[in-house]
Amino acid sequence: MRFWGAVLGLCLWCGVAWGQSETLKPLLSSDWLIFKAKQNKLVPYLPEFHEERQALYQWVTLDKFTNPKIEFAARQELCLFLDNRLVFVADSTARYTIDLSPFMKPGKKYLLSVWHPDQQPNYPSFKVPQQSVTSINSKAVAAFRPIPKQPDSHRSALIFFMVVVGLIYGALRMTFYSDFASIFRWSSFTKLSTLEEGLLAKPIGNWSSILFVLAFALSFALLIVAIHTNLEDLALLNQLFTATQADLISKILLYSLMIFLFVLFKYLFLRLMGFIFGVGEMVLSQYREFLRTLLGMGLFLPFVLLLYLGLWSSTPQVVYWIANVSITALLVFTVVRTFQTVSKKYSLKNLHLFSYLCATEVIPLMILLKLIVFV
Repeated sequence: MRFWGAVLGLCLWCGVAWGQSETLKPLLSSDWLIFKAKQNKLVPYLPEFHEERQALYQWVTLDKFTNPKIEFAARQELCLFLDNRLVFVADSTARYTIDLSPFMKPGKKYLLSVWHPDQQPNYPSFKVPQQSVTSINSKAVAAFRPIPKQPDSHRSALIFFMVVVGLIYGALRMTFYSDFASIFRWSSFTKLSTLEEGLLAKPIGNWSSILFVLAFALSFALLIVAIHTNLEDLALLNQLFTATQADLISKILLYSLMIFLFVLFKYLFLRLMGFIFGVGEMVLSQYREFLRTLLGMGLFLPFVLLLYLGLWSSTPQVVYWIANVSITALLVFTVVRTFQTVSKKYSLKNLHLFSYLCATEVIPLMILLKLIVFV
């Protein structure tokens, strides 16, 4: 009995030791340093006290108990240095995972520098990788595809805004029922004659039109932000906000405003292009079809977001691609439907007219897909 007890104890001890050996401590801590030129030394960085800096520092040491990999969100041109030796340059805005072991000798102390030429690096994003990701060869300076994630705090904010969207649609149905039916009733959605009825017959500056577009803009923005929540930011957002300002709510409000203005100002854009191409008589029909298709298809966006939030924890990659395909399908179907409606009234064999539609529909579509889906 003593023998078997000793064997069992030895096995347990080995198991614990093996388990502990697999748990590596992070290479970086949350304590960053900045350089004080007047004192010619590094001092602790206090976000509440110090101004934003383009360069942040941290002493690092590698041993067999330390994980040499770090994951972080980087803007384009972010650089990492080890003892003033360049080891990484971000050639695009994304999340990266790199292995610093090729540049470090075990037991030696190194000064890690994080520097960006224009603004402060997103230092809170530096952490141990949470997923198994192939590390990047820093010498090749290759871009890595962003890894979408969904923190619980973000989930609650998205649910709150979804409730707001539901309340807006419910209020619109009760207050403007005829306008609601002209967009979301199937018989009205499929008929060409209904382009001059209900909401579509009203000017775009009408209050009901503005509220319908606002509800669509908010639901569309929620899905876009949900997809890109932990990319640190979309490339377009990085041009407007620094890392410390780009929280989830500001993203939702920013993209809602951008989508809202895009839908409203497209009418002015079509008027201008119609004047240039000499096809002003078809602008109103084109815009009405664009608005009807966009708003009608937008009713499905909250359901896609519900699917996204419900299945994210179990099948994140599948739901991520479903959401991206849904956005792509909405934009592409809107363009196709607009082409179809215009072709019933005007002949698209006219190269001049076809060029106008490409300039007003296809090119904006490509730009939107690039900014929203293929970032």
